[in-house]
Amino acid sequence: MKYYVYILQTQDNTLYCGIARDVQKRFNEHVSGKGAKYTRIHKPVEIVYTKEFENRSEAQKEEYRIKRLNKKEKLKLIGDKKKGV
Repeated sequence: MKYYVYILQTQDNTLYCGIARDVQKRFNEHVSGKGAKYTRIHKPVEIVYTKEFENRSEAQKEEYRIKRLNKKEKLKLIGDKKKGV
């Protein structure tokens, strides 16, 4: 079953990274206040990045890697993805 790593941009311009099988459904959970504790405080505005993986383990490894990046590096990752890199 496929898993996705996603990054959300919040109202206060922070970034939140997570994994899900259905990114849109998970985004809706975050928006409704049923998602992560972080997104209850920092309201999500949009999905700015997604990447597909074949299994949960690969997705978790990528999520961990992304969470260790600083904001500048995350913004570069998002920018590269939008450019199709």
